[in-house]
Amino acid sequence: MGEDTDTRKINHSFLRDHSYVTEADIISTVEFNHTGELLATGDKGGRVVIFQREPESKNAPHSQGEYDVYSTFQSHEPEFDYLKSLEIEEKINKIKWLPQQNAAHSLLSTNDKTIKLWKITERDKRPEGYNLKDEEGKLKDLSTVTSLQVPVLKPMDLMVEVSPRRVFANGHTYHINSISVNSDCETYMSADDLRINLWHLAITDRSFNIVDIKPANMEDLTEVITASEFHPHHCNLFVYSSSKGSLRLCDMRAAALCDKHSKLFEEPEDPSNRSFFSEIISSVSDVKFSHSGRYMLTRDYLTVKVWDLNMEARPIETYQVHDYLRSKLCSLYENDCIFDKFECAWNGSDSVIMTGAYNNFFRMFDRNTKRDVTLEASRESSKPRAVLKPRRVCVGGKRRRDDISVDSLDFTKKILHTAWHPAENIIAIAATNNLYIFQDKVNSEMR
Repeated sequence: MGEDTDTRKINHSFLRDHSYVTEADIISTVEFNHTGELLATGDKGGRVVIFQREPESKNAPHSQGEYDVYSTFQSHEPEFDYLKSLEIEEKINKIKWLPQQNAAHSLLSTNDKTIKLWKITERDKRPEGYNLKDEEGKLKDLSTVTSLQVPVLKPMDLMVEVSPRRVFANGHTYHINSISVNSDCETYMSADDLRINLWHLAITDRSFNIVDIKPANMEDLTEVITASEFHPHHCNLFVYSSSKGSLRLCDMRAAALCDKHSKLFEEPEDPSNRSFFSEIISSVSDVKFSHSGRYMLTRDYLTVKVWDLNMEARPIETYQVHDYLRSKLCSLYENDCIFDKFECAWNGSDSVIMTGAYNNFFRMFDRNTKRDVTLEASRESSKPRAVLKPRRVCVGGKRRRDDISVDSLDFTKKILHTAWHPAENIIAIAATNNLYIFQDKVNSEMR
């Protein structure tokens, strides 16, 4: 990272681009599957696009890492709740892949109210030579069947079929902000602003409420749930974050309703930094367990923090994402950017963390060397095999040639959604309606 990145070859392919931006095309979630061979994106138009990684060929040894469109389908449609006179957007809030059990792939997708389970299968052969059916599938006249034959499978063009398996509806009064599949591969949870529900993947008509922070009187409401995730190895543990900047680790073995947390992770506020915006910028927008299960990564408006599950008092690491915006909070409040919800991601070995920023910048922090780098996902750097150059934001004083002034940042270009390949140095960056995939060719394998 840092100086090393100057010489590092970070190659990428640019997959999705339009010369104009419609609201429906804006990417709202990005997620690799457990092997990294598939990458799913959801957008505000309710569509899911799945990309598949191309296998490396002898003729083009550098082609591995290229992701091509594998399947596209409409996951959600706009709806209207007549009881509450409320429009329900089709926007895909989250996608989560299920661990693969057979040749088929499965994923969960959710909008504000309804979660759907999708099955993705391939067909490259078709049966021919039925005894009782003709080629069109119609039943033959039995009197014409004079001999028996064994049906055979004939090759055909690959067909990817996506079918809805289950619809999990009516479980949430408020907007769903996160879903997480349990390590037991049988259950998953969904969280909205005030409640978290536990579902069984085979049962659609009921769920169990495991967290409920709704007060008896809504005027007493002081915080909301912003994100939640299951522990990667212990099926009884999960964490949820709040708009007050706290994390609560819960154990489902302790009680059916986990209103009483097992551990509370909260950093004491520095009184000298107290301002009108303190509570807004301390709200946690994303929480992710490390692959090892030992740490948690959280993102608030200005920082990313690493927490040790064994230490509740304070984070063990804090990284400034864009501290130069601290003086701009007033204008960011006026244009609503202060409420943007940035996500964060671990690399496969939990040694590097990544999160997005404004101006199509994204940040990486090396936990071992403590180096950090700012990179840009843009059309200018979208040529195949281009090398990404580190960027620097200048607050004042002398500017280098390639520096960008903090006053020149484009706050309409924001990278909210990022994902990291589970085993290699391949990252996916969603920038408005464009999906960028970058690959570190020098250190492609995790250390």
